[in-house]
Amino acid sequence: MSDLRSPALHWQGDALALLDQRLLPAETHWHRYTDADGVAQAIRDMVVRGAPAIGIAAAYGIVLAARQLGDKASLEALRPAFATLAASRPTAVNLFWALDRMRDTAQGQGVGQGETLIRQLDTTARSIHLDDQAMNQRLADFGVALLPEGGTIYTHCNTGALATGGHGTALGVIRSAWAAGRIRGVIAGETRPWLQGSRLTSWELMQDHIPVTLVVDSAAGHLMQRGQVQAVIVGADRITANGDTANKIGTYSLAVLARHHGLPFIVAAPCSTIDPARADGQSIEIEERDGGEVRRVREQQLAPHEVPVANPAFDVTPAGLISAIVTEHGVIHAPDTDKMAAHLRHAERMAHDTNTV
Repeated sequence: MSDLRSPALHWQGDALALLDQRLLPAETHWHRYTDADGVAQAIRDMVVRGAPAIGIAAAYGIVLAARQLGDKASLEALRPAFATLAASRPTAVNLFWALDRMRDTAQGQGVGQGETLIRQLDTTARSIHLDDQAMNQRLADFGVALLPEGGTIYTHCNTGALATGGHGTALGVIRSAWAAGRIRGVIAGETRPWLQGSRLTSWELMQDHIPVTLVVDSAAGHLMQRGQVQAVIVGADRITANGDTANKIGTYSLAVLARHHGLPFIVAAPCSTIDPARADGQSIEIEERDGGEVRRVREQQLAPHEVPVANPAFDVTPAGLISAIVTEHGVIHAPDTDKMAAHLRHAERMAHDTNTV
């Protein structure tokens, strides 16, 4: 089968190439991985990041593990690879959703072993990749109308083509809204400590010639107070049954500020990010990362070596602070448990209708 490429990932059939997002925009460097352990390490080290892109990479990691096993490839033999990839990052549900799809393929009715299983896993991983690209486009189509006409939109972290299979989630909505002439421009928060907003989001928007202004994270309230922001749109790494949303650290603060200033606060994510098994955000495991990420930027030391650091990678925004959640199946206004469940039922009906056509 032919190669499959998107801005952050390049599936070559026998290897996965990942763009090292830690080096952007100064350097463009691709790493090539041929085993699941390498892909898991790339996810942990944030060579690849963004919930959808992590899920896609993990799916390809399973294919690589099966290829290494060759004729011995089976669900049982692949269990260590599944475990290794599942342990790479705990918060983003797309990782586990993608691994569940790969596991379902490996244990499906009539599933083969060896080369037959490898081909089936490869087909599923490619489907996850291509489906994400299509879902982002549909999500963006639904989300455009949520952005105030003529407004300047604040966004956090990076939710563009680099974080997904292509186009993006929150940044995909922004891209489509700009193409439709709906918005005036974008304000990107820098997103400490990894600076995804300054390094990645500003770079992506500039590539598309979309007006963007970069600000330090702590400037958001000031800009809202002065009327320079008309809406906030962010992505999500996990959304619970009641609509509580885990996203990059700093998102909750933005939601509080948006509510105080009467601004729409919108979450854009595919349905694969919704975790109906978790009732609310209190049950979400928040990844705590190494304190060195805060003490320094790359190799430049900014703080005392020995200072204690709390470095949560995510926070949880309560559903009550969210104006709307937009997925590839539509918009959930003022999300709560009943509306989330109804949306998932709608998504299941749509998937069933598509599969039976």
